[in-house]
Order: sequence, then C-alpha cells, then structure tokens
Amino acid sequence: MNEIAFVLFAPLQMGDWRFVLDNAAYLGGGLWFTVVLTVLSILLGFIVGFPAGAIEVYGGRLTATPVRIVGTVLRGTPLLVILIFAYFVFPIGSAFVAAILGLGLRSAAYQTQIFRGALQSIGEGQMDAARAVGMTRLQAISYVIVPQALRRSIPGFQNEFTIVLKDTSIAFAIGFAELLTRSYDLFVQRTTAVLEVILFVSAIYFVLTFGTNRALDYLGSRYEIPTGE
Repeated sequence: MNEIAFVLFAPLQMGDWRFVLDNAAYLGGGLWFTVVLTVLSILLGFIVGFPAGAIEVYGGRLTATPVRIVGTVLRGTPLLVILIFAYFVFPIGSAFVAAILGLGLRSAAYQTQIFRGALQSIGEGQMDAARAVGMTRLQAISYVIVPQALRRSIPGFQNEFTIVLKDTSIAFAIGFAELLTRSYDLFVQRTTAVLEVILFVSAIYFVLTFGTNRALDYLGSRYEIPTGE
C-alpha cells in the first residue's frame, strides 16, 4: 500500500505546493473574474431567455419562428466559435464584454427551452380559471402562469448555472484572464507544478459547483409547488 501511495503522490512536491499557495491571491483574482463572468452571463441569459421562452409558447408564428431559429443556431454552434465571433467580428474591443455576450447569448438559447418547458407544464385549467375571474390573458400569464413556471424552472436553471460556470474556462481562448487563464500563466512560470496547479484549480471549481448546487437545491425545495396544488 505504501508503495502504491508513493507512486501516486510522488509527483506532488512540497516546493511546488508552496509555489501554488504563494500564488493563491493571483488565482483568487481569476476566481473573482470567473464568478462575475458567470453571474453576468446567467443574468443576460435570463433577461433574453425568459421572454424568448414566453414568445415561443404564447407568440404567433411571426414572432415565435425567428426566436426558435435563432435559438437553434446558438445551441448548434460551438461555444468557442461564438466567443471568437463575438470578440473578433464585433467591434467590442473587450474580452470581458465579448465573453459575457457569447456566454450570455448561448445560455439564453438554453434558458429559452427551460422556461418554455416550464410554461407549457402549467395546465390550461390555470389560464381558464384566471380568465373566469376576470383577468385578461396578459394578466393571467403575468400573475398566475409565470410565478408557477419560475418555480418549476429551478432544476433546469440549476443545471444551466453549473454549465455556464464551467464554460467560463473557454474564455481562455480570447485572452480573458479568468481562473484557467491565470493557472496557465503559472504553468509557464513553473512547469514542474502543473499537476499541483490543476488540482488546486479543480478543487476551486468543485467547491463553486457544489456550493451553487446545494444553494439551488435548497431554493428548489423551498419553492417547490406541492403535488396536487
């Protein structure tokens, strides 16, 4: 057993771990950018995706068809291509803004389907009941359908949040200094510490993902619509 442990952990040198810990603040700056990029991209995805989902469900052919086509194109295009397109084609001049735009619009395409499914899961009887008490169609959607749909969309949103969080690492391709980009800088400085840096950064991503999932699990259970209600 001791021989196996030696073979597995022999590459992990104390000096290299010290190098990682000495640069923890530098990696922390990348972590901050990763969190900000994730939150802003998810927010942009929600701002675009929720109305788009509602249009697909309640809009006419002239509005729903273009939304559906754009969403299909974004979901079918590799994220790396979207980021490169946003950074080099549009005169943005900022890798940070291009990353938000690329990640946000890609997320919006998936959030559209999350919210579309949540809206369609609300039985038609809810709409009929709301109209029967004098609500207009718009009022029924706003005050009866949407609150229930938002609660039912939490599990899908949880999965999308995790995906966007991990996909921020692809912003490395356009030079944005998020967590993975900064870890690469450390690889260049000390090639013997590559494994240690990878383990350290992987642990950070795991903590972020695990913490976010637990928080959204609590939110989902807290606002879950009881069966039969």
